Amino acid sequence: VVSQEVHPHFAENCGLARVRPRDGDDALALGDVVQDRVGVGRVTTGTESVSVAHMVAPGGWDEPAQTPDFDEITVVLRGTVRVEHDGGSLDVSAGQAVITRAGERVRYLAPEPEGAEYVAVCLPAFAPDLAHRDD
Repeated sequence: VVSQEVHPHFAENCGLARVRPRDGDDALALGDVVQDRVGVGRVTTGTESVSVAHMVAPGGWDEPAQTPDFDEITVVLRGTVRVEHDGGSLDVSAGQAVITRAGERVRYLAPEPEGAEYVAVCLPAFAPDLAHRDD
């Protein structure tokens, strides 16, 4: 897990204009809690090399641990995303980014009451069967 400050221009203008907006009817709700507001990738457009998703998570959201077959870059736009990993945990705040590597066991949470908004970039593209989530 590597954390990095994000240049303010990128945090404000994270390139969302370059991704295909999703219709409200197509918005993906993960566990009826996290909403994927825009997306490009294997699941939405058939792009296998990379996926980009603009995510909104309510306060208290968490997901099962996973050991994915892809690297994931998470750029936090608002709030805090906590990344738990075998070496501990890391809180990533607005204006920061974190990269987790394929094969690393991680778990994502939005621990603060205001939740979090973030962009997730997966290389290669996200697919449910590549996430290897704990049940």
